[in-house]
Amino acid sequence: MRLDLHMHTTFSDGLKAPEEVVELAVAGGLDVISITDHDNTGGVAPALRAAGDRIRIIPGVEMSTRWRGESIHVLGYFMDPASTRLMDHYRELHARRHTRMRRIVERLAAQGVRLPLDRVGDQRASGAVPYTRPHLARALVQAGFATSVGDAFARYIGAGCPAYVLVETPTPEEVIDTITAAGGVAVWAHPPLHQIDALLPFMIGAGLRGMEAYRPWSPTVRDAVRARARAAGLFVTGGSDWHGRDGDAELGDFHVTESDVSEFLDAGGICRR
Repeated sequence: MRLDLHMHTTFSDGLKAPEEVVELAVAGGLDVISITDHDNTGGVAPALRAAGDRIRIIPGVEMSTRWRGESIHVLGYFMDPASTRLMDHYRELHARRHTRMRRIVERLAAQGVRLPLDRVGDQRASGAVPYTRPHLARALVQAGFATSVGDAFARYIGAGCPAYVLVETPTPEEVIDTITAAGGVAVWAHPPLHQIDALLPFMIGAGLRGMEAYRPWSPTVRDAVRARARAAGLFVTGGSDWHGRDGDAELGDFHVTESDVSEFLDAGGICRR
């Protein structure tokens, strides 16, 4: 069994629609994938419809949080995508992201970079998709204000730039509680090594079940994260964090096996071969 448990679609900052992601995953020889868009599960249903019986789709999400001024992401798996708790969480966070994007656009205009908010909205799959800075960066490129997404972040909207606005997000503990209440399991996404010792006890206390150890990063980091997870009694997961950008590997080039994530599969009630 070949799995990739972390990828994005046009329902957040990915560049491919859920249906396209499914086709690419099937072509890449994957057996199980999870659609983990940022702060919404809107891409899960179209992915399930497109998959049929060709590939298994695990409902997922990647939720944004902040801790001591730093961004922390928490993956949720096996939740009910239509859970009331999730819908309430998304609604509140989407409203905050809309307000933040309007303020960024206003700051850009004050610098002579005039870009209507609806031009940013055109980069989203639908109005139900939360605004993200990659959407704005692509709109800036399209309007000729930046030469690339990286250039847009470097000159206009990256942290420390004149137009940057911080979005207010919940704490890791609050997000873990929401995922658990929706019937899911919470996993710390790409945990930074320098934060693990200080933050992990709080996250475990809130109900954290796993840590993402297998990623396209160095074996040294992978082994260190895996060791921390094992020592804390947590399972490990893995995924490519694929967005479909230029330079991304093909889906299927990176994968984990059922032996890598056996405890995760058990937690979701997925029968192994």
